[in-house]
Amino acid sequence: MASVRINGAVVAAATTLVLSYCYLSFFRSSDKFDSRSSEEKKKKKKHSRRNGLVDAIGNTPLIRINSLSEATGCEILGKCEFLNPGGSVKDRVAVKIIEEALESGKLFPGGIVTEGSAGSTAISLATVAPAYGCKCHVVIPDDAAIEKSQILEALGATVERVRPVSITHKDHYVNIARRRADQANELASLARVASGINGPHHEKADEKKELPLFSDSVTGGFFADQFENLANYRAHYEGTGPEIWQQTHGNINAFVAAAGTGGTLAGVSRFLQDKSERVKCFLIDPPGSGLYNKVTRGVMYTREEAEGRRLKNPFDTITEGIGINRLTQNFLMAKLDGGFRGTDKEAVEMSRFLLKKDGLFVGSSSAMNCVGAVRVAQTLGPGHTIVTILCDSGMRHLSKFHDPQYLALYGLSPTATGLEFLGIK
Repeated sequence: MASVRINGAVVAAATTLVLSYCYLSFFRSSDKFDSRSSEEKKKKKKHSRRNGLVDAIGNTPLIRINSLSEATGCEILGKCEFLNPGGSVKDRVAVKIIEEALESGKLFPGGIVTEGSAGSTAISLATVAPAYGCKCHVVIPDDAAIEKSQILEALGATVERVRPVSITHKDHYVNIARRRADQANELASLARVASGINGPHHEKADEKKELPLFSDSVTGGFFADQFENLANYRAHYEGTGPEIWQQTHGNINAFVAAAGTGGTLAGVSRFLQDKSERVKCFLIDPPGSGLYNKVTRGVMYTREEAEGRRLKNPFDTITEGIGINRLTQNFLMAKLDGGFRGTDKEAVEMSRFLLKKDGLFVGSSSAMNCVGAVRVAQTLGPGHTIVTILCDSGMRHLSKFHDPQYLALYGLSPTATGLEFLGIK
């Protein structure tokens, strides 16, 4: 009996050892072969605490928009760019533009970054510029929502509000912003000469009086040029696009967005189609913009517009930051399969629908993007995964897009109870 008890104890101990070994071996092998899980753990650890404001930009959540998904039978996902520190998708662009300018020697700490912007890009530049030791000067059309210029001034930027004119006019806000950068560079040059850095100086003493906008300590100016600067496109090709691909695990059928500069649409569409040609990419275009015609017909203008009857101020829309009547260098990088035309009323109705059904308080461009997402879902049919961009929140659109009195003036007061404005009952 004793020997049996001894043998039983030995067997039990041996069994325990074997099980322990198998248990440990299992988890070691799991760690060894499940490299993806390990990488995800490292990434999560890496981003648990970010280094300053700039490091907090990007890696925004991709959420399911439940109401639109259930109504269409598709998975409609929104990239929450309004959660960036500066409150919009333009934070990515601002960082990329400034970093490339500093690396190339076109901008130095103590310099002025200038931009002509209807709001969001300027706010993002004003937000991130101090992190690089720079300041921001913004030229903005005076018909933009007043809260945008108020935010800019609160962020420490200098703001010029000018009347809207054609881009071909020398006093278009973008052209004025370009001149301001030249003036800052001239002032910095005069300061260097006066200090003897660049040798003798024989200019007239009153030349500085022509440059009153900036302090003598400015190290130069740099025009951000968000419409033509391909750093805009690269910010999304290298950042937003890869994030969407990773967050959907490559299971994405379509991407849709409106275009202003064209950087977001171009960068994301080109990256996604470089990863898989099965991903279809679409434009959603607001009233007054010529991009829809260009994408769907190959021309920017209709026959009537080409014959000279085009309005001097073609932007009959309350959406801000989207729609344009020229092809920018950024937009030319886009890879598109088609386009849709949205209306102001659809954007307004969509914004109220999302607030009521999903608790999403979005701005005009985000609402238009969601109109586009539903249009794509209707075109492709149920069972597809569609991604769009939630560019910014409604907080920057209180005086126009979210003002009942303003909307009533233009016959845009929301009346829909559901998605009937897009043909969904």
